[in-house]
Amino acid sequence: MTLARTWSVGLAGVSGAMVEVEVDMSAGVPGVALVGLPDAVVRQSVDRVRAAVVNTGASWPMRRITIGLSPASMPKQGSGFDLALAAAVLAAAGTFPSDAADGLVLLGELGLDGSVRAVRGVLPAVLAAARAGHGTVVVPAGNAEEAALVDGVDVLAARTLGDLVAHLSGRARLAPHARGPLPPPAPAPDLGDVVGQAAGRRAVEVAAAGGHHLLLTGPPGAGKTMLAERLPGLLPVLDERAALEVTAIHSVAGTLPPDAPLLSRPPFEAPHHSATMAALVGGGSGAIRPGALCRAHRGVLFLDEAPEFARATLDTLRQPLERGQVTISRAAGSATFPCRAQLVLAANPCPCASAAGDSVCTCSPLERRRYRSRLSGPLLDRIDLRIELPPVTRAAWLDTRAAPEPTAEVAARVAAARGAAAARLRGTGLLLNSHVPGRLLRERWAVPRPALALAERALDRGLLSVRGLDRVLRVSWTLADLAGRAVPDGGDVAEALGMRLQRVAA
Repeated sequence: MTLARTWSVGLAGVSGAMVEVEVDMSAGVPGVALVGLPDAVVRQSVDRVRAAVVNTGASWPMRRITIGLSPASMPKQGSGFDLALAAAVLAAAGTFPSDAADGLVLLGELGLDGSVRAVRGVLPAVLAAARAGHGTVVVPAGNAEEAALVDGVDVLAARTLGDLVAHLSGRARLAPHARGPLPPPAPAPDLGDVVGQAAGRRAVEVAAAGGHHLLLTGPPGAGKTMLAERLPGLLPVLDERAALEVTAIHSVAGTLPPDAPLLSRPPFEAPHHSATMAALVGGGSGAIRPGALCRAHRGVLFLDEAPEFARATLDTLRQPLERGQVTISRAAGSATFPCRAQLVLAANPCPCASAAGDSVCTCSPLERRRYRSRLSGPLLDRIDLRIELPPVTRAAWLDTRAAPEPTAEVAARVAAARGAAAARLRGTGLLLNSHVPGRLLRERWAVPRPALALAERALDRGLLSVRGLDRVLRVSWTLADLAGRAVPDGGDVAEALGMRLQRVAA
């Protein structure tokens, strides 16, 4: 038979689409024609596949070979099609029965020696194969644990192309891969390590309970980075669906740890302030990759020294933070990534960043205004909590009598508050107070008017926008949930307003 078919998967963002690989052999001048919108990596796969086939001990057919990747209108990117191409060519050449690969989905890159190498995006690819009704996939041995996370699919792990040929020929069958026990997650940094900073600890707890964005300002050594690094430890462990979402993103990005096939803890991303727009949000000149914001999905994106980031780069976060997803468009296509992350910004009070505070600051008022203006007003308006941290005093540093609360105790309160919010929001499709639209806050869960006196006065004086008032109300509900109250009172609204109108935000 001169015509053979196999299946593989192409990725657009974190969504997979089935790709049918067809190989036709005919008389004529020996050569290979590859069609179906392949990128440079896919076009080069012909040379990799030829060398792998020969070094495996099989013969490369000296005929006119036409390889079609269908649907032809979908761009094909990456080296994950190598294994499917090799199997289709060998089936068309009669090395094994052409129907032996029926229903199989093949993923993997081939080395010149015939080894099968791990590739990115195996988890979303296997999920796409399962949705399309395929019950068996062949993946590199290095991706077997990741592929086995998908229920209802038999995973065959191939180390070499020879293993696959022996399986399809019936000489030595590949056994389905059995998923091993998941390793325990690494311990997170403990909140008990933070000395003093009661206001900062309170803000981190409120941010974790309601999913609110947070800005921390203070001199070097005040504990801004320590507090931000401990925020993921206060968040609940990801459920199965959320863990698969996060793992799929990191699989596509190529940042999935080899010893942790499933990410069950909320991720923490902290890009350097020299990061480009593509590195922060996503993109790239070739295949569209998720940026730090997308990799922080269901977790925390921490931007240390936030005013040092390019202002245009920071402003690209505004729409994705509101929508919870980002769509990146290129001439060859587009990709959509989820990015429902908590944003934590950290900034010094001025460019000189004097640890001694205003008393020895060398910055002029104009320099301070310029430095703070790098964080645009529209971006700051989306930050619910703005906290100014004072320097840690010598007394607080030396005080060993009152041990700070550890992460476990604070996380228990956060879990209880999130449970109360989820019960109140049941049936709306919402889980966190930070996601509640302003209309519902005013109509369905209205705060009593007497409790709103301070907030209404701030709105009248222009200290708050209408969106800012909605955010104050969301934080008020979070404070009430932490305190076990059914409805926010005046104290909750006042505390929420104070967390938003600190001097640093002026």
